[in-house]
Amino acid sequence: MPRHDTDDDCLTTGRDPVTRPTTIASAVAALALLSAPLAAQELRFTVWTGNDAHLEMLNGIAASFAEKRPGVTVNYETIPAGEYVQKLTFQLAGGNPPDLGWMFEDAMPTFVGAGAVRELTPALESAEGYDLADFSEPAMGLWKKDDAIYGVPFSTSPFMIYYNKDMFDAAGLEDPLTLAGRGEWDMDKFREVAKALSEANDAYGFEFKDGQGYDTRIMHALMPPIRAFGGFAWRDGECGFNKPEAVAAITMLHEMVFEDGSIVPPGEQGDYFSGGSAMTINQISRASKMPEAGFNWGIAPLPTGPAGASPIIGQAGLVVFSESEYPELAAEFIAHMTKKENVAVMAQFFPPARKSVLESDAFTDANALIPAEQMQNVSAAITEGTVLPSHERSPQINAAMKPRVDALWRAEADVQASLDAVCEAIQGDL
Repeated sequence: MPRHDTDDDCLTTGRDPVTRPTTIASAVAALALLSAPLAAQELRFTVWTGNDAHLEMLNGIAASFAEKRPGVTVNYETIPAGEYVQKLTFQLAGGNPPDLGWMFEDAMPTFVGAGAVRELTPALESAEGYDLADFSEPAMGLWKKDDAIYGVPFSTSPFMIYYNKDMFDAAGLEDPLTLAGRGEWDMDKFREVAKALSEANDAYGFEFKDGQGYDTRIMHALMPPIRAFGGFAWRDGECGFNKPEAVAAITMLHEMVFEDGSIVPPGEQGDYFSGGSAMTINQISRASKMPEAGFNWGIAPLPTGPAGASPIIGQAGLVVFSESEYPELAAEFIAHMTKKENVAVMAQFFPPARKSVLESDAFTDANALIPAEQMQNVSAAITEGTVLPSHERSPQINAAMKPRVDALWRAEADVQASLDAVCEAIQGDL
C-alpha cells in the first residue's frame, strides 16, 4: 500500500511540506471533537397520561433512541386530558413551549391552522426503513394538510364497552360480548340491561367516559348514540345536533339518566374502575387500570342502532411544536417512535395506524390483559369506524356548545329545544 505521511509524498503530489503540521493539527482536533461526549439535549414531551405502565413503555422507547443519540434524554410531562389543550396553549403563548407532544384529533386542525406545529414530511421520508406507505390513508387523513404531514397518529383507538361481568352475573344477565356475538347488542338492549343492572346492583348501569361526559368528554358521550341512530355532529357547514336522528339518540340518553336512573347523573361519580358502575365506554389503553379493579371484566363493541354498527374512533397523534428548541431532533424522535418495531410495542395500549402491525399477531397478542378474540373486535372497529368530529375552530365550537349542552342535562329539559340552541350557537363557526 502506498504511504502518504512523508515529505517525499508531499513533493510528488505537489503539496507544500510546510502545510503538513497544520494539516495534522486539524486532523487531531477533528478526531478530538468526534470523540468528545455530545452536549446533553433534553426533549420536553407533553402527554396526558400519568399511568405507570404507559410511562414505563414510553421511557423504554426513549432509552432505545438514546442508544443511537447519546446525550439525548426525553422528559415526559403529564398534563391531565381535561386540561391538556388549554394548558398547552398557555405554554406556547407564554414562551415555554415543549419540543413535542401528543395531540387530540379534534384539536389538530386548530394547531395546524395557527402554525403551531411543524411539518414532519422530510424527517419521515428520510428516516431509514420508515415506510410511510404502511400507514393507512384514512388514519393519516386528519394529520395532513394537502400533501404535508404535520402529525403521526400513534393511537387509532375505537371506543369499546367495558363491562363488569360480576355485576352482569349477579343480575342474571348475559354480558355484552355474548349478546354481540349473537347480533343482539343494540341500543334497545343496551338501555334494557343498563336499567336492570342498576336495579340489581348497588351501582349505576353505565357511566360516560372517565366520568366526564358532562364536562370535558361531551363529544365522547354524545357521538356513539348519535352515529348509531344515523346522525352527525356537523358536515359541510351544517349542524346535525338538532336533526331527528341526533334528537332521538340524545332523548334516549336523557331518559336513561332521568327516568331509568341507569346512567350516572350530573354531579355524581360512578367510577367503573372501582365498581361504581357496571359499564362504561373507553379505549384499550384503559385496560392497564384493570388489574387493580378487583372484578371480572371484558370489552365488547359499541351497541348497534337504526344505522347499524357505527364504531367511533378516537385518534391521538405526535407533533413537533413550532417553537421547539430542538425541532430536527424532535422530528427524528417521532420517526423513531413510530417505526414498525416501536409501533408494535405501543400496540398493547394504543391501536396502530400501521397496517402491517394492525393485521398481525403483534397486535392481537399485544395486550396480555385482553383476550385475542376481544382484540379482534378492536381491529374490526378500527377498520369499520369513523373518527370523532374535528374542526379548525374546535375551541370556539366547544366553548359555544358547553353551556347549551349543560342546559340539556336537567330533568325538565326540552331535548329538541336544547339541541336547537346548540346548533344556533355553533352555526357561525362551522
